[in-house]
Amino acid sequence: MPAVMTKPNLFRRPRLLVVGCGDVGMRLLPLLAGRFRLFALTSQRERCAELRAAGAVPVVADLDQPATLGRLRGLADWIVHLAPPQPEGSVDRRTRHLVAALGKTARLVYVSTSGVYGDCGGELVHETRPVAPRNARALRRVDAERVLRAWALAREARLAILRVPGIYAADRLPLKRLEQGTPALRAEDDVYTNHIHADDLARIVARALFRARGGRVVHAVDDTRMKMGDYFDAVADAHGLARPPRLPRAALQAVVTPTLLSFMSESRRLDNTRLKRELGVRLRYPDVAAALAAAVAEARRPPVQSGT
Repeated sequence: MPAVMTKPNLFRRPRLLVVGCGDVGMRLLPLLAGRFRLFALTSQRERCAELRAAGAVPVVADLDQPATLGRLRGLADWIVHLAPPQPEGSVDRRTRHLVAALGKTARLVYVSTSGVYGDCGGELVHETRPVAPRNARALRRVDAERVLRAWALAREARLAILRVPGIYAADRLPLKRLEQGTPALRAEDDVYTNHIHADDLARIVARALFRARGGRVVHAVDDTRMKMGDYFDAVADAHGLARPPRLPRAALQAVVTPTLLSFMSESRRLDNTRLKRELGVRLRYPDVAAALAAAVAEARRPPVQSGT
């Protein structure tokens, strides 16, 4: 008799929950669809159809309301935590609510921020450098990392922390800022910034689920070594916009928001050796220049003509 071909049983796949399924989460879902039964936490019922279309079962709950999180206990053995902290305070209440709701979990990947290092004076930063947060936004991330480490130790779960810099993509560029003529720092006052393309970040998260060592911190960053003003210039040149004016720091303080100024007050260069050696990641966009060139080439490509 010929062999009977059977479809893979979806319900036998391990379950994975994506917490905070925004832009990066939506890029991540198709990378995992063949290996997991996917669930996506959302506080917005109107997003349920979008998440189902992407292959995930929506779970309507709110990290700001612990009473809504009861369904999470035992739901999934694998977790990707992409949700940012709430916008105020020095502790991440959302992460605290999440771990209180979770049952025993095998693996969790947390997407944190490189802002936990504070200002490093442009030095090359490795994952072993002590954190030194300088603002409440970074303090909340440090709190989340500590809470998750304690939770993973108590639950015997494997935790990986990805520290992520500025995320960009073709639809995540500072074009509005450039069109408005928002100034940047002059070269002698400027700071080093770090970057990762959203598509590469999604691939890094997927790789970390399987390859990251327990309790390990990894920088999810590309090879770019660029100061902030040079980044704005590169984006402006690629899109035919005027480069931003440059001002000394003292003058800039009077014309930009405190939040933007805080980003302009921290300078560091993140080392990505662990990303490449331990996770084996090969970046699709190794630096900003490569990504901008690819985006320009795509925009100039003639549309495909449909058949008649």
